[in-house]
Amino acid sequence: MRFRRLCAAVLLAAFIPVPTQASAAQTSCEDVYTPVQFGLIRQTMYGRLCVPQGATTVQVLIPGGTYTGGYWDIPVEGETRSVTRAMNGAGVATMVVDRIGSGKSTKPLSILVDVPNQAEAVHQVIQNLRPRFSKVLVGGHSIGSAIAMAEAGRYRDVDGVLVTGMTHQWDYIRAVPALTNLIPAPLDAKLSLRGLDVGYLTTVPGSRYTMFHAPGPNVPAVVDLDEATKDVVSAGEFVTTALMSNLVLPVSALIDVPVMTVQTSADYFCGTPPLGADCSSSDALVRSERPFYPRAPRLDGFVVNGYGHVFNFDTNAAARYHDAVVAWQRTI
Repeated sequence: MRFRRLCAAVLLAAFIPVPTQASAAQTSCEDVYTPVQFGLIRQTMYGRLCVPQGATTVQVLIPGGTYTGGYWDIPVEGETRSVTRAMNGAGVATMVVDRIGSGKSTKPLSILVDVPNQAEAVHQVIQNLRPRFSKVLVGGHSIGSAIAMAEAGRYRDVDGVLVTGMTHQWDYIRAVPALTNLIPAPLDAKLSLRGLDVGYLTTVPGSRYTMFHAPGPNVPAVVDLDEATKDVVSAGEFVTTALMSNLVLPVSALIDVPVMTVQTSADYFCGTPPLGADCSSSDALVRSERPFYPRAPRLDGFVVNGYGHVFNFDTNAAARYHDAVVAWQRTI
């Protein structure tokens, strides 16, 4: 009897896969609604907090314009397109927020929604997380990166900054025409139901592949999901991003912690300086952007090739991109 039980146990063990460190991490997630001071008014910033068992580091991640926090966890083809799941699998907690005015966060008049006020809101989210984690990093994509840099530079309460989809040198020849794809949200059939004012903008239906994904593959499931989940951005966020993330007076000059910049060579923010940063290689990107982070003790870089602005949708470089971010944060 004992022998048969032993054999059964051995056979059972042979067919049960042993989890890797990443898949073995038990991650618990919860919705968090943080009351924040937003300029002169009170608002609520929504976030999705996912904490692997034993995590001591948390990344606060901010999406770009017309995106919600879902940009960091894209439900197409499993975990390949998910930064948050990659971080969680590596034992790093994530707090993905919706910018005020978008997603599940509250929506004030658009004239109040700008980068400084968004940074103030994210600062309060970070303060609420601080007691739980020994290390807090802030990161963003595009306008979300401008917010992350403003938060880190003004409040100096984080241990590192992740900047994606944003450099200090813009290819205006390509970027300005792309902005013609924006319309007031009340003119959009779906978003008009929110009752937003005309200072909130979104993309013209059918423009997202050309504007955000090209020259990446035109995968219908991906583009359809992007179109179905599109959100808004305020005109004030655009203006203050341009004012605070430029060649002359970059808010990044105040950042005094390690920074990692991740860009795609096909983006509006890459090119031939000063019309775009040099994204020909990771080293070239670092050399091109280093002058804008004079107080940062270290600047690391990673370049994605073959995809457009929203390269979190890319699958070709996803594993290397995620691994690079994990490796960077472990050195801080």
